[in-house]
Amino acid sequence: MRMIVPDTKNWTWVLDRACDDCGYSGATTSFASVPALTVDSANRIAATLTRPDVRVRPDDATWSTLEYAAHVRDVCRIFTRRLALTLASGDEVARFENWDQDATAIEDRYNEQDPETVRAELVEAAETVSKAFANVTPEQLSLEAERSDGSRFTVDSLGRYFVHDLVHHVNDVHG
Repeated sequence: MRMIVPDTKNWTWVLDRACDDCGYSGATTSFASVPALTVDSANRIAATLTRPDVRVRPDDATWSTLEYAAHVRDVCRIFTRRLALTLASGDEVARFENWDQDATAIEDRYNEQDPETVRAELVEAAETVSKAFANVTPEQLSLEAERSDGSRFTVDSLGRYFVHDLVHHVNDVHG
C-alpha cells in the first residue's frame, strides 16, 4: 500500500463559498446547527465501520473508511481542545498549532486500528465536541483564535469550519 499524498490545502475558504465536493457551505451554515451536524455526521460515518471492506482503500490517493473514521474522531478531539483554549483565552487571541493530519494517520496507524473501538471513540468524541459547541454563549461567539499558519477564527467561524470536515467525510465514505 502506497502512502497517500498529503493534503496541504488551506480549507478555510469553505467559510466563504460552498465545497464543490460535498456541497457544504460555511457561509450559509448557522453556528447553532454545528452540534446537530456534528452528531449526525459522526453517526453516519460510524455506521460504515461494519463494512467488510472497512480497511480497503478505493485507490492509491484515498483513505479507507476506517482511516476516515479515525481521522474524524481525532478532528473532534482536537476541536474540543481548540474550542476550550479559545474560550479560556477571553479577550486574548488564542493560538494553536496547525495539525498534520497525514502524519497522525501514519503515526497512529489508522488503518490498523480496531473498527469497533474507533466507532465507539468517534461517537464519544463527537458527542463531547457537540456539547462543547452547544454550550457556547452568544457573548463568546466573537472570541478569537489563530492557527500557527496565520488563519484566524472566531468561535463562530471555528465551529462552522470544523463541521465541514465531518460533513465532507460523510461524503467520502458514502460516495
